Amino acid sequence: MFAQVIQGKTSNQRALDAALNQWIQDLAPGATGWLGSTSGVTEDGRAVAVVRFESEDDARRNSNRPEQDQWWSETSKLFDGKASFRDSNEVTVDAQGDPDQAGFVQVMQGQSSDPERARQLMDQDADKWRAFRPDMVGSVSIGHEDGGYTMVMYFTSEAEAREGERKEIPPELQAQMEEMNKLSVGETEFFDLKRPVMLSPK
Repeated sequence: MFAQVIQGKTSNQRALDAALNQWIQDLAPGATGWLGSTSGVTEDGRAVAVVRFESEDDARRNSNRPEQDQWWSETSKLFDGKASFRDSNEVTVDAQGDPDQAGFVQVMQGQSSDPERARQLMDQDADKWRAFRPDMVGSVSIGHEDGGYTMVMYFTSEAEAREGERKEIPPELQAQMEEMNKLSVGETEFFDLKRPVMLSPK
C-alpha cells in the first residue's frame, strides 16, 4: 500500500471541502488503485490530508492525469502558501469498525528512535487495547524517513475520545505506553479534525 500525506495552512476550509467533493464526483472514477482519503482542517487552520493507493505506481498514474493536474492547480490556491507532500510505502491499516463513520479524527505526527520496536509495541496486545478504547474505530499508520511517522486515528466522537483519554490505563498496558513514550524524539504534533472528510471508492 502507498500513502501520500499533504499538509498546509488554509483560511477557507469550506472551499477545500468543496474541492474534495468535486474530486470525488469528477476524478475518482478514473483514479485506478485509489483506496480512500481522510482530510480536515484544525481550528487554527492547519490542513492535512492522507490519500491511500494500492501502489506507488497507481498514485503516479493518477498524478500524471491532465484532469488531476488541473484540479490540483486550482485546489492549491486554497492554501496559504505552499502545501507539502510526503510519500510512503510503509502503511498499516487497522480497522475494528467503520472509519468512514468516525465523528472525530486525530492525526499525530512525530519521530521514533526505534521505528521497528514501536511497530512491535503497537501490535502487542492489540485486542486488549481495542477493549480498553472501544471509541477508537480504526487507524492508519504511515512511516516516514528518519523514524518519522503519521498516525491517523478514527473515533466515534470527540466527546467519547476525550472520555477515553481520561481513563486509567490498565497495568498490563501501562508498560507498553511508557516504552512508546521513551522512544519518542522531540515534540509530537496533534491535528484535531472536528469536521473530518472521509472518502472511499463507491
